[in-house]
Amino acid sequence: MEGQKVYGYMRVSGKDQNEDRQRLALLEMGVPERQIFMDKLSGKDFERPQYKKMLKKLDSNSVLYVKSIDRLGRNYLDLNEQWRIITKEKGADIVVLDMPILDTRREKNLLGTFISDIVLSLLGYVAENERVNIRQRQAEGIAAAKINGVKFGRPPIPLPDNFHEMRKNWRMGKISMKQAAQKCGMKEKTFYSKAVKCEKEENINE
Repeated sequence: MEGQKVYGYMRVSGKDQNEDRQRLALLEMGVPERQIFMDKLSGKDFERPQYKKMLKKLDSNSVLYVKSIDRLGRNYLDLNEQWRIITKEKGADIVVLDMPILDTRREKNLLGTFISDIVLSLLGYVAENERVNIRQRQAEGIAAAKINGVKFGRPPIPLPDNFHEMRKNWRMGKISMKQAAQKCGMKEKTFYSKAVKCEKEENINE
């Protein structure tokens, strides 16, 4: 580490989500607090302000620490591209704390680079494949639940007690739609759409 510029990168996609653990792990590796960059964004792409700021500072005399490879990104193609930019274009080293084999400071030869690239590609592929499977299982679960009559989304807000009376008075011309909506505590657009829906249901049931 002597003579090298040391940086750390963190990413959290929730309100806290292991932020402290990531920061502590980087500090324990000797990364100065001021050299730690953090984005509170998802890992689906690299449109991250702090990541871009950190990337500009990297050069052949830099080493970048991350807690785990998914902190860099979860998209298989993007992850590999950023690894290439950091290690090839910038010439910087990367150290993945949770995966010691992904430490480009070790085995500075063709075999070491080859092994790191294979491991990185495999990890990225597995992570992306698992996300695809999760989305598919979720979609299948939702479809099955709908078939079984499970409804999703917010439950409808009950109509006010005087709604049907005001609707009839409005249809009979006794009051305006604006007056009817106000008496029901609704916006005119909401009152109208609810009235039309009720009338359609009444026609179907006749």
